[in-house]
Amino acid sequence: MTNNQINRRGFLRATGAVAVAGTVAGISTIARAAAGKVVVVGGGAGGATAARYLKRADPAIDVTMVEPNASYHTCFMSNEVLAGDRPLSGIEVKFDNLKKMGVEVVHDRVTGIDGSAKTVMTKGGQKLAYDRCVVSPGVDFKLGDFEGASMDMFDKIPHAWKAGPQTALLRKQLEAMEDGGTVCILAPPNPFRCPPGPYERASLIAHYLKHHKPKSKIVIIDAKDKFSKQGLFTQAWERLYGFGTDNSMIEWIPVAKAHKLNKIDAGAMMVETNFVDLKADVINYIPAQMAGKIAVDAGLANAKGWCPVDKVTFESKQVPGVHVLGDASVASKMPKSGYAANSQGKVAAWAIAASFAGAEPPSPSYVNTCYSIAGEDYGFSVAAVYRYDADGDVIAGVKGAGGLTPMDASAEDLKREVIYAYSWYDNIVRDIWG
Repeated sequence: MTNNQINRRGFLRATGAVAVAGTVAGISTIARAAAGKVVVVGGGAGGATAARYLKRADPAIDVTMVEPNASYHTCFMSNEVLAGDRPLSGIEVKFDNLKKMGVEVVHDRVTGIDGSAKTVMTKGGQKLAYDRCVVSPGVDFKLGDFEGASMDMFDKIPHAWKAGPQTALLRKQLEAMEDGGTVCILAPPNPFRCPPGPYERASLIAHYLKHHKPKSKIVIIDAKDKFSKQGLFTQAWERLYGFGTDNSMIEWIPVAKAHKLNKIDAGAMMVETNFVDLKADVINYIPAQMAGKIAVDAGLANAKGWCPVDKVTFESKQVPGVHVLGDASVASKMPKSGYAANSQGKVAAWAIAASFAGAEPPSPSYVNTCYSIAGEDYGFSVAAVYRYDADGDVIAGVKGAGGLTPMDASAEDLKREVIYAYSWYDNIVRDIWG
């Protein structure tokens, strides 16, 4: 075990404790002077965190969370469902504990946000007034201009990038595929929500196929020429799935070798690019992404489809009084991850509580850890602490804090990373939804 690994484990334990305890303590000292009304749009990682931490800051703050679904399926760990290592119910969370804290949970769909009137409208006809609004809408898709592009295609060609029924559909297709079949994963361009992560997905589908359909193959047709943690992934694929050999279970085709997606034929199960034509048994098309539709409709998004925010408070730069969290926000250099959304939800809660008390928001810090599981007893991670750099208007990584699993990590360390990943999942679910 190297000192670097010891430091990384110490970092993960310490930042987890500080991120929670520090946020709560800071809010509670400034938020008692006044209370207000907050409407939270979306019950995922960012929205639920903001709702919960506002009530922890001051139970007198009136918090209403609008979420269309009776329960929420986490994208993180959803790739394990595809591998058959976790049931769909194993990534399902409910809102009962938020309700017990005093959060009013409205199961409805938001159809509009009026920043001038400070109201949120729902499909069911409700008009909810707010002093502050938190929007955590996740992502929507930008379909390419290829032949066959249609939102209806996902009934047969699942994206499985919003966990739940799509995850179940892709899992069912993998189970139905005969041994010797081909799975095609079309990986998206940057930026995109991660997890689930297309390369962890390829790894865990390969893990399933290796044990149940060993003659099968996965082909990743990428919209990029490189990806995060590429060295660690390809090393795992070499060790576990024969990557780089004639018998490799995984083939990765970068955009330089595929160029442009021209056609997906859902009937013939064909994928055609400028340089690659592929017949597949299962196609997982993950499109380019943008902020969720409600954020775009509310005028929160820029021309690129993402929501510019004040990185100290996460208040929209385009609609005052509205805070945008998680995947939809422009929070560079933080990734679009569930853990990042959780961190941002606490920062926004802190800022909102401070505004109600007539105080300035304190200078925040942010944290993110991303675990990837590549196979049985084989995991790795990247972790970072961030602080706001006013000169560059960027959330920059703190030098020397966190780190990446080393390429020479021992088998025991890789096994331990999987244990850490499971522990992290249990803890963050509890931290977000109670």
